[in-house]
Amino acid sequence: MTEQVILVDNNDLPIGQMEKLEAHTKGLLHRAFSIFIFNSKNELLLQQRAFSKYHSGGLWTNTCCSHPRLGEDNIDAAIRRLDEEMGMNCALKYAFNFTYKAAFPDGLIEHELDHVFFGFTDEIPKINREEVQDFQYLTLDELRNQITKKPEMFTPWLKICLERVAEARLSS
Repeated sequence: MTEQVILVDNNDLPIGQMEKLEAHTKGLLHRAFSIFIFNSKNELLLQQRAFSKYHSGGLWTNTCCSHPRLGEDNIDAAIRRLDEEMGMNCALKYAFNFTYKAAFPDGLIEHELDHVFFGFTDEIPKINREEVQDFQYLTLDELRNQITKKPEMFTPWLKICLERVAEARLSS
């Protein structure tokens, strides 16, 4: 069975579902989530996407991101996917959501209503090599500096929401 995404309107109300690659080819708005895990040193856990990913392979991004399944709550999907990609389990807290649209050189288009979750743990990831190439911990200032120097090494959604993550992190 091919992976489906939940198509949504601008208010995050479901309007259907579609095969993931087709939705990314057509650039249709769909539900997603992004997880940002911080450790006790206030460093963010970043992952380098596996080079085999259908888009953004090899780019650095937030700890974990994906799409909920039909009938699956966003928080349950986030917990499931954090375990599948990073081999980690920790409590997650909803932070905010944002909508973005980004086109990729291969013609695919991400158009997502992205729900952001924060987690806090010093657990070391046990990465799934089919999903994740590598990981590193950086402070938000270190991450900003790296993005400024080499923006092409980072996913669009991370660059789009980073300042909002920083603001939400300060208030949490």
